[in-house]
Amino acid sequence: MEDIQNKIKETGKEVTNFLLKKNRQYGNSVFEPIGIFSKGTPQEGLRVRIDDKLNRLMQGNDSIETDEDIVKDLIGYLTLLLIMMRDAEWEKENMKNLK
Repeated sequence: MEDIQNKIKETGKEVTNFLLKKNRQYGNSVFEPIGIFSKGTPQEGLRVRIDDKLNRLMQGNDSIETDEDIVKDLIGYLTLLLIMMRDAEWEKENMKNLK
């Protein structure tokens, strides 16, 4: 059990470092899209990215990216989606408290 827990910790660190690196590269573009072509909300845009990654995983064509890369991207996108959902809930609660 300890071996699995250590692997969970290491994988969590890897995902954290991956997300931080992407954030340094792209800034907050997931949370603040420029909206040239897409006029959806940031959360809708993120859900589209998740759909695209799931489609690539289901297609099983690793000529563009490996399954591991796709899974890492999915974990990252799902983490960002959780942050967005929590932020939206926090904003909703604060707006309710202001009334």
